[in-house]
Amino acid sequence: MAEPSGNNKPADRGRGIVIPDDWPGYRLDLFTHPEHYSEDLDCVYIPHGVIMDRTERLARNIMDDLGDHDIVVLCVLKGGYQFCADLVERIKVLSCNSSKSLLMRVDFIRLKSYLNDQSTQDLQIIGAESLSVLSGKNVLIVEAIVDTGLTMKTLLTHVRSFRPNMIRVAGLLVKRVPNSSGCLPDYVGFEIPNRFVVGYALDYNEYFRDLNHICVISESGKQKYKV
Repeated sequence: MAEPSGNNKPADRGRGIVIPDDWPGYRLDLFTHPEHYSEDLDCVYIPHGVIMDRTERLARNIMDDLGDHDIVVLCVLKGGYQFCADLVERIKVLSCNSSKSLLMRVDFIRLKSYLNDQSTQDLQIIGAESLSVLSGKNVLIVEAIVDTGLTMKTLLTHVRSFRPNMIRVAGLLVKRVPNSSGCLPDYVGFEIPNRFVVGYALDYNEYFRDLNHICVISESGKQKYKV
């Protein structure tokens, strides 16, 4: 992430697990998924178990860097709720079973910038008025997906206006896109090609949040749920 405030910078752990452009994913019949989405998905891109293992590793990295601090976890809704819940749970377990502890409180903010499968310039920040609690705090922003990074840059500018002590960002997914702003999370789960993915609380017009796996939506699925 560009220009975090505070001096305790995390170790540079790179781009996370890098999924190549030619990765075809797994056949749907190899995994369980809701039957009502059978015709709406191309493949399972990242299985749920792999997400869980990677999230545990991110939790360990966060504990190594921020352990013995008090932090406010700022969950970016709606897509980030599942990743945030699982990440916080794993940090809690580590806090109970290591020499370091991490006192956390969790707050929420909602961002909306997508119409169908396209990011728009119209960013709505819902819940922004309540962020005065971040003043002087160590903040961990938890986001499900970062593509161009423009949305994250806007959010960071807004959060910095409340003068927190430190800001870190954990992102489950970072997309490789040609128009990236270069604003990357401090903690990255997976770097993925520029494909529209759903599941694990990521949606397409509010559908697919009930998938456990991260999947690639099919063209017929886009048409079926288009608004």
